[in-house]
Amino acid sequence: MADNDANPSSVDTIVLIHGLWMTPRSWERWVERYTGKGYRVITPTYPGMEVGVEALRDNPSPIERLRVPETVKHLERVVGEMERPPIIMGHSAGGLFTQILLDHGFGAAGVAIDSAPPEGVRVLPFSQMRVVFPVLRNPANRRRAVGFTPEQFHYAFANTLDEEDSARVYERYHVPAPGRFVWESVLANITPGHQNTYVDFGNGGRPPLLFIAGGADHLMPPSVNKSNMRHYRGSAAVTEYTEFPGRSHYTVGEDGWEEVADYALDWAVRHAQRDRQGLGR
Repeated sequence: MADNDANPSSVDTIVLIHGLWMTPRSWERWVERYTGKGYRVITPTYPGMEVGVEALRDNPSPIERLRVPETVKHLERVVGEMERPPIIMGHSAGGLFTQILLDHGFGAAGVAIDSAPPEGVRVLPFSQMRVVFPVLRNPANRRRAVGFTPEQFHYAFANTLDEEDSARVYERYHVPAPGRFVWESVLANITPGHQNTYVDFGNGGRPPLLFIAGGADHLMPPSVNKSNMRHYRGSAAVTEYTEFPGRSHYTVGEDGWEEVADYALDWAVRHAQRDRQGLGR
């Protein structure tokens, strides 16, 4: 249990940020596990997506209207209103938002799981290109909400599951993604000046950050996460990387997710405490 009354300076809240093609529902098992350990768990969604999975499938217009800067500001408001800095964990695009929030001074520690990369990370594996091709093949998709077919989802998210199990995951969690986010990520490295996904890799004052990668992830393979982590080498802040072999992009829900969840929490709590004591830098 989180002994927060005995130690008022300890972390008592965990913020879980979902990625593209998902909603906060994707964290449902982590929420139950972390609340069972005594933590308050917050699962913010992107602005306009509060209506839920089924409603977003029926009417994806809120997704079409999403913008990265407004999403970041929304998440900053959520975290900034908390009495104590929380642990921030993000999956996929949520990992990118976690990096941005930490860079902006929010949070006690952060965990980026199968993270989308910020501006400056140029590794582009074939499997990743195959996943995002349905979004990039038509420039008009930049202004649309673009979903996966069950087959595309299986390759992108759940390649370690059989087709039947992947289809169940698809039915429960999948929603279209804002094409604008995918296009901006791709164009960030060829557009002059800092873009919406910029992070100051050299920021030595940010909270500790852990990257977790799945060894069999097609959407954000280990090579992307490793490159992302290496960009922080010039920072005095704690930055670490760990990899779970054989896990897909759906690592937050596939069998064995408990090991990932516990590792992420243990690391974050330990490093948040060390950072507050001035031992983590």
